[in-house]
Amino acid sequence: MIEFREFGKDFGAHRAVASVTLEVGRGEAVALLGPNGSGKTTSLKAAAGLVRPSRGSVLLGKPGRDAGDPEARRILSFLPQRVSFPEALTGRETLEFYRHLRGAPAARVDEVLRFASLNGSGSRAVGTYSGGMVQRLGLAVAMLPDAPVLLLDEPTAALDPDGLCAFYGVVSRHRSEGKTILFTSHQLGDAERLADRIAVLVEGRLVASLTARELADRLSDRGLMRVRLGAFREDILGRVRTIAPRAAWSGDDLIVPGSASARPAVLDLLRIAGAEIRALVTEEGRLETLYRDLVEDGGSGS
Repeated sequence: MIEFREFGKDFGAHRAVASVTLEVGRGEAVALLGPNGSGKTTSLKAAAGLVRPSRGSVLLGKPGRDAGDPEARRILSFLPQRVSFPEALTGRETLEFYRHLRGAPAARVDEVLRFASLNGSGSRAVGTYSGGMVQRLGLAVAMLPDAPVLLLDEPTAALDPDGLCAFYGVVSRHRSEGKTILFTSHQLGDAERLADRIAVLVEGRLVASLTARELADRLSDRGLMRVRLGAFREDILGRVRTIAPRAAWSGDDLIVPGSASARPAVLDLLRIAGAEIRALVTEEGRLETLYRDLVEDGGSGS
């Protein structure tokens, strides 16, 4: 478990994080989203014990230990946003170094090499790796200790489709094993696919924390149905608004915003009213739009 209790961090006169209260439970994956400079990396570094809070606290495990406590660090694995390794070492030598450092069993090296999908490049010098291969090696290092808490800063950056598939599989397996995962990403698709909950930081403040169900409900409410009728009928709109109050005409198209659950009732009403339905298109709410609105609202202080 990870618990941020009114966590804040200043760097001199710059306030990187104003206040964050957030709990990530056992077996839960939480995506920390936000624009550049919102405090995501600072929050992850605080959870890793690399940054000391200016206010509040960050606790790991049960019972909660201060993230700076050596015992707390033993239960976590941290992937920084930018990884680099000695270029003269091979991928396998790099993993062996970190394996000894974390006290992982020897068999873990082969296991994480398979996960990293380096395609037989474990014996090559890291200096010959592409950026995506270095990122995969960083993920392999993070997976070495089989830690109960994973902190991943932009884990999918530079990954190709094979690397993404492997990473998605690892996250799913770790969640099923009861591990705690906190990750940042600028790829909203990663958050939507992997996270049980999405937390949004704006200007160092937590402006939203949505479970997968809450997110689905918010996105559903932002969808719409567009119905092309054979002819404009003034009486139709009033009837439809008894079910979908935000319905409106756009030429010959009846626009019905809102939850998909209301759409069958609207269509039944149109058929009963004798309306000729010539075309029907549905558009679901998009996470990108919801995220942008949350950021804009949070940045305006509302």
